[in-house]
Amino acid sequence: MKLKLVQTPVNKHTDLVTCVGWTQDNELYSVSDDKTILKWSGDGDLLSTVTTFNPSGKLVDDDDPKVSVTDLKWFPASPGKGQMSADTFVVGGTDGKFYICSKGGKIERGVEAHKGALICLQWNYEGSALVTGGEDGHIKIWSRSGMLRSTLAKTSFPIYCVVWSSDNEFVLYTNGKNLVIKSLQPANKPTQWKAHDGLILKADWNLVNNLIVSCGEDKKYKVWDTYGRKIFSSTPFEHPVTSIAWCPSGDMFAIGSFNLLGICDKLGWCYAMEESQSGSLLNIAWTPDGTQLASAGGSGAVVFGHIVNRRLDWKQYQVKIVDDHKVSVYDIVQCSIENLEFRDRVIKACIGFGHLVITTCYQCYVYNERNWNTPVIVDLTNNGRVTCIQQCAEYFVLVDSFIGIQIFTYDARLVSQPKFAGMRGEFMTPQTISLSNEVLAVKDHNDEKSKMIGDGPMKHTMDVLEIALNKSNSGTGRQLVMLDKNHDLYITKVMKPVVQKIGTMVDTFAWNDEADLLVAIMDGKLVIWYYPNAVFVDDDVAPLVRNERDGSIYGKNAQFVSFIGTNCTLRRADGALMSVSNISPFAAMLQEFSRKKQWEEAIRLCRHIKSKELWASLAAMALFNHDLNTAEVAFASIDEIHKVQYVCYIRDIPSAEGREAELALLRKQPKEAEGILLSANLTYRCIRMWIDLYNWDRALELAIKYKTHVDTVLYFRAKYLKALGRLEDNKRFLQYTQTVPVEWPKVKAKIAMELDAERGSVKLR
Repeated sequence: MKLKLVQTPVNKHTDLVTCVGWTQDNELYSVSDDKTILKWSGDGDLLSTVTTFNPSGKLVDDDDPKVSVTDLKWFPASPGKGQMSADTFVVGGTDGKFYICSKGGKIERGVEAHKGALICLQWNYEGSALVTGGEDGHIKIWSRSGMLRSTLAKTSFPIYCVVWSSDNEFVLYTNGKNLVIKSLQPANKPTQWKAHDGLILKADWNLVNNLIVSCGEDKKYKVWDTYGRKIFSSTPFEHPVTSIAWCPSGDMFAIGSFNLLGICDKLGWCYAMEESQSGSLLNIAWTPDGTQLASAGGSGAVVFGHIVNRRLDWKQYQVKIVDDHKVSVYDIVQCSIENLEFRDRVIKACIGFGHLVITTCYQCYVYNERNWNTPVIVDLTNNGRVTCIQQCAEYFVLVDSFIGIQIFTYDARLVSQPKFAGMRGEFMTPQTISLSNEVLAVKDHNDEKSKMIGDGPMKHTMDVLEIALNKSNSGTGRQLVMLDKNHDLYITKVMKPVVQKIGTMVDTFAWNDEADLLVAIMDGKLVIWYYPNAVFVDDDVAPLVRNERDGSIYGKNAQFVSFIGTNCTLRRADGALMSVSNISPFAAMLQEFSRKKQWEEAIRLCRHIKSKELWASLAAMALFNHDLNTAEVAFASIDEIHKVQYVCYIRDIPSAEGREAELALLRKQPKEAEGILLSANLTYRCIRMWIDLYNWDRALELAIKYKTHVDTVLYFRAKYLKALGRLEDNKRFLQYTQTVPVEWPKVKAKIAMELDAERGSVKLR
């Protein structure tokens, strides 16, 4: 990734530029101390002079005090209203007022806000409130129309920056060398920490990844989480870092210093640094689509930055976005290059499953790897800004700021437009939305503990950071993995949610695109699950299907980039790409044998490889598919003798329903086992199951309900209490002991009769 700077040879402003701001249709407004507001195109060409800022309405006179603009913010676009809703902006002035202006520069209203200069302001993400910070050290909340709601804080330092949280419930502001997160609820205690050794000049809080960046006069920029824990600190620059701003997607941010503009990853390492002839860059603004940025220079320059040479990799293909209108596709195997030209600016690209999806401002292009010349084209409604693309084998999903979620086939046929209350496309990233051939999973931003799956939500006990669905069709059903705020990793089935914890202290994880393999960095180790479905089959086998190795070389905060076949790539916290070596191809082969029910081939493969993880995976696969002979061989190979005995016991059960119920018990699902047995009229086996589980109340309840084997329950209950040397104290059992005679010969005969009847029914089938 590189940064290409565009700057006019002669500055159009005659004094320093204080702030810049992008409209929803990618036009830039710049404001200078020369009192002019200029409008620029996205390519860096001056379009027009919007107005000369003169709040008093009088003729400009050198004897009159002049009001300079300190900050500019456009009214945010409302969900579902496209790019036409943001037609007003607000500016702050050195006279302590803020002014609500029309797109043409006309002042609609001016409001007295602070004593001294109003330094910074920010709309919340809904556009329902405005926060301002001033030279007087006060932070105030205003309504959309300019009515004062509250004074949030009073400090002894000028407020140089204020930012809303993504849920609009907190405000981040600077206080000298400290950063403070203040809740709108007065009773909540603020979070404050010392962030820099010098005055903090700028800070930003990303709505997607919830990380905070800051910069100051100590010549450093830093990355923080919301608890004030430092994630990254840069080495000192030659000059103070005067501006910083997140890209809307949350995967990078921009920094500005004296004659210097840079792009950094969300973890802090630098993609590119470019020199400019602009003086100190006092303000940075990103386009809503995150492909361009502009900065305000102290020399009067407006500097435009274009993100170029973005790279994507999939199998033998390397896709490079060369510039705004050109994409190159390199086929490493065939040693060929395809150059794709576009009329409009390229915004997003994604490659996988044999298809390349590229979106521009107005259209979406879908290319097949077998034909790069004739793409399928989808027109984007109302110029909606695409924020995320996700793919699976049969479909791809586009997330934009206007419609929201759209699911297409690769021949551009619209399949679905799912919606839910409070859905905001700009909050969705590849980490919070996942697509498979049957299911779409979306993290609900309004409820951090909720995931929208299929037709309804699923709740988790903690805030969820990341979700992912398995992509392969291995026959185990669709599964969802989620990473929560405690960095615990959970897996659940989608159709019948049963949440199982599979890891702690997890930094990152990824599903394999071609098989049900899961990889994670967990507590300094690289862990590969050869068969994640084992947690739903047998808890005792689940730890055995994991392959663990030392992961210290990857460091902390590493992130997986891709996991395709046996090729797994991750990016370290310092930006270096690393490949995970020695990933076994045999686990995927074993899953394929299991899917095709080729158990003899699977056994031969395990005997040849002699891996305990493979044998454990085969045992779980065999149990899941009810092949008890293969399960017996696999358990014997890993010395699980008690499992071998239990499998042999299950195999000797005459009825298929009885075997199915015992396998449900193995999964620790007694309620499921009860349902199976009762639906097959195996009442005695169901009652005996609860007796063996020592759930005497349920056993007696079923015996009474079906009017059978009450004496059997009483007999085994009495035998149990006699072994413990205790007397009966359960009132219900005491009642039936007095009224129901219990004779062992009769009980024994009834049990034998039930077993004979079960065998007889199997023979009749």
